[in-house]
Amino acid sequence: MSEDRFATAVAALSRPHDGTGSLTEPILEVIPVSGVSISTIGEVLGSETVEASDSVIGRIDELQFDLGEGPCWDALIGGVPVLEPNLRRPVREWPAFSAALRHEQDIGAIFAFPLSVGSLRLGAVDLYNDDPLRLDEATTDQLIVFSGLLGRRVLERAIRLSGDSEDGVTSRHTRRLIHQATGFVIAQLGVSADDTVLLIQAHAFAKGESMADVAQRILDRTLTFTVTGARIEGAR
Repeated sequence: MSEDRFATAVAALSRPHDGTGSLTEPILEVIPVSGVSISTIGEVLGSETVEASDSVIGRIDELQFDLGEGPCWDALIGGVPVLEPNLRRPVREWPAFSAALRHEQDIGAIFAFPLSVGSLRLGAVDLYNDDPLRLDEATTDQLIVFSGLLGRRVLERAIRLSGDSEDGVTSRHTRRLIHQATGFVIAQLGVSADDTVLLIQAHAFAKGESMADVAQRILDRTLTFTVTGARIEGAR
């Protein structure tokens, strides 16, 4: 039954998101926590809560944005999950955040998983529980899968809101360039066509370039993508 719920959630989060429907509900159907938020932080997209399942996790995000510390920042910087199973014991990390949280909320546990696409670090998925809670390895692995999918959805949202999406590419020459570059990267990295297009969009978005410019540099071999560990990096 739990495997069915996980598969259903993966399917829901794998679909392009048009701004309707919830991105946190599929997670709450699978993960036994009290609340979930999806937020962008840092230089790429700025600090914003994309979606919060309740006001408590929304306030947790606000505190971290305002104080510049907390599990979401550590997840963003380190690129790995941050797990604090018991906030009712002294926590040395995040002294200002921990003090503010204790003053405002009675939270038992907090977790953060990084949001990224390729080398772009975008933000974090934060989760809290009313009571202390230790995530087992299987649950942690499920959340890593969810955060990987949500990184794509969050970047798609940012590109859609900026108006700089592939849908705006009308030139036949430009479409051909992007198509050729997509095939080049697929052969290079062995990733899907959808992920390759998103990777090109992500690089263009981060560098303030057009997709056509990025595609041309890929074809000229002045821009290459390589897999480093579990990440895809772009290099000149």
